[in-house]
Amino acid sequence: MPPASGAADPAPPHRPPAGPADPVLAAEQDHLRRSREFLRLMREDVLGLRAMAGDRVSEEYLKADLYRRAEALREIPDAPLFFGRVDYAEGVVADASAVPGTGSRPARAGGRDDRAGRALPGEQLHIGRRHIHDRDGHPVVIDWRAPVSRPFYRASAAEPMGLVLRRRFGFAGAELTAYEDEGFGAGMPAPGRVSAIMLAEIERPRSGPMRDIVATIQPDQDDIVRAGADHTVCVQGAPGTGKTAVGLHRVAYLLYASASRMQRGGVLVVGPNKAFLSYIRNVLPALGEADVAQLTVADLVATVPVRATDSARAARVKGDARMAKVLHRALWSGLTEPTEALVLTRGSWRWRVPGYEISEQISQLRARGVRYGAGRDLLGHRIAHIILTQMEAAGEAVDDRTHEAVRRARPVRALVDTTWPAADPVRLVLRLLADADLLARAADGVLSPGEQAAIRWDPPPRGPGSARWTAADAVLVDEASDLIERIPSLAHVVVDEAQDLSAMECRAVGRRCATGSATVLGDLAQATAPAAAGDWPALLTHLGKPEAPVQVLDTGYRVPRQILDYASALLPVLAPGLSPARSLRQDPRSLRVTPVAARALPGALAAACQQALARPGSAAVIASDEQIPALHRALMSAGVGHQVLDGGEHERLTLVPVSLAKGLEFDDVIVVEPGRIAAQPRGLHRLYVALTRAVSRLTVLHSEPLPGPLPGT
Repeated sequence: MPPASGAADPAPPHRPPAGPADPVLAAEQDHLRRSREFLRLMREDVLGLRAMAGDRVSEEYLKADLYRRAEALREIPDAPLFFGRVDYAEGVVADASAVPGTGSRPARAGGRDDRAGRALPGEQLHIGRRHIHDRDGHPVVIDWRAPVSRPFYRASAAEPMGLVLRRRFGFAGAELTAYEDEGFGAGMPAPGRVSAIMLAEIERPRSGPMRDIVATIQPDQDDIVRAGADHTVCVQGAPGTGKTAVGLHRVAYLLYASASRMQRGGVLVVGPNKAFLSYIRNVLPALGEADVAQLTVADLVATVPVRATDSARAARVKGDARMAKVLHRALWSGLTEPTEALVLTRGSWRWRVPGYEISEQISQLRARGVRYGAGRDLLGHRIAHIILTQMEAAGEAVDDRTHEAVRRARPVRALVDTTWPAADPVRLVLRLLADADLLARAADGVLSPGEQAAIRWDPPPRGPGSARWTAADAVLVDEASDLIERIPSLAHVVVDEAQDLSAMECRAVGRRCATGSATVLGDLAQATAPAAAGDWPALLTHLGKPEAPVQVLDTGYRVPRQILDYASALLPVLAPGLSPARSLRQDPRSLRVTPVAARALPGALAAACQQALARPGSAAVIASDEQIPALHRALMSAGVGHQVLDGGEHERLTLVPVSLAKGLEFDDVIVVEPGRIAAQPRGLHRLYVALTRAVSRLTVLHSEPLPGPLPGT
């Protein structure tokens, strides 16, 4: 394949000759065989360990940990144990603080010891997905996340980083077939050329879930992957720039570089839908990290059964950050002033707390900004403290048991229930949306009467069980839950396709990383949700990370230049502030725009599908959601095997509603009737998504006129 305009010619890989075996390749194949054997022995070592602990619970935890270690050491089919090699120059001592097993201590059974030893001068290090060591603890494969591996991704002619050689390996499945060298000294192939092996890996046909990109990470991607655990990073990435893979590889890196912190606090990946999460599900396990939760926003805030869909206007209002203020007002409006003094009888004594003093305590607690539930609990403690102070002044001996007895006394509990009533987040949102008077009071000066009418339930439901909750309502319930009791924060959250989050959804995700960090991934040109934030500074503010830098990935590695340029014709209309991305790849055969008569469309679609299925890799038909049933029938009638996304048997051809296409990729994509996609709300954004799902070929079939910005044939 010709290189992209302005790129150097690809460096040719070295393949074995027809005659005697290439001695270099033979030596590398021998290293691969030995690496496999050492990995097998490492796994046997772990399986041979006995879980011994002082109690049964601890023993079960140890058994589970050993099982996870053993699974992490299982060889992955069709995934090479190493994909590169770096040779350090003589006299260069690499900072190998993360080269396991090179020092006096052997690496532990799980294969990860980030502090042992330093690389030897002139060291040759094979880079792979996980650490592998020999029986003496010396490394035979270095984890790609180790600092000493970084020159594999970063070294250049200007900054060789101590290397004399970088070698990339070509594989067929898990078998080594070729190598490609770049030298950093006189008489060596110069670095900086486009790697043919890297291009071959990028262009390798897709089938099944998403693959990792650990062998092809580029310097701009590597900067993001290795960002520190304290840093929140926002990535604006055009289609095909690898932003999703970068976010997942950053998770794997943080679980390696800050293991205890991440494991203690927890890590979460948030995706746009279940189809997307299914597509990316194998990336982290392939990198040795199998215990990372992956959820949609709907799963994250799942507290009520979602059975209805909001209108576009209602979704925009419910997703607006102003709803947080409305909910706050509605919740705290339940507080009341005490109407009389509190009197508590204990034995022959009667203790009295004036009403004004209770009001002062309520005001002080509110001024502290405590959560509603915590404030309610503290009010009982403060009343008890006032009474105990009186008891001490009267000469009574008091202690913690006395304090607790007073706090739990019926008169105290009754007063707290009256002045600071218990709150339930589901019932709070139900009352707010069903009670026009409460909504009007809480939204006074915040929402207009028209906006209030758009979100008000009419007629109101009889109770939570009969309410037709929407996805936006569930987010409101999550906000209410946090107003009442603080939702715990995780150590790190990755949120993909973040451009589609409403302000309230941003707040929901932000609560989960309030004391941690985040990786925010998205593309403003692909924002299709009614309440999408619109720009990164606003979104990051709602997320609680306004200081996070926005890093731009603008080099496409997945989508050929012809396809990317065609889709970029939409950018001046849907995202005027974004510059078109440039592509590393080009293929004049990758784009075909075909006008057909309406009656001939089913036949043209069937023919295009058959052509796609005749080529290796995955294929998809993407169309507007309402067209999917008709296209399904047309393909069934033509005898073209396929599956509808989220349903049906597994087939190489997938029929994809455009609303679910985001984040997916296929070798061949057939987009049907772009005009119908563009006619939907935020339709040009949806069309941009559809046009950029292809890795190798894009076919556009249309019987109706193309949307104005798109060129014809």
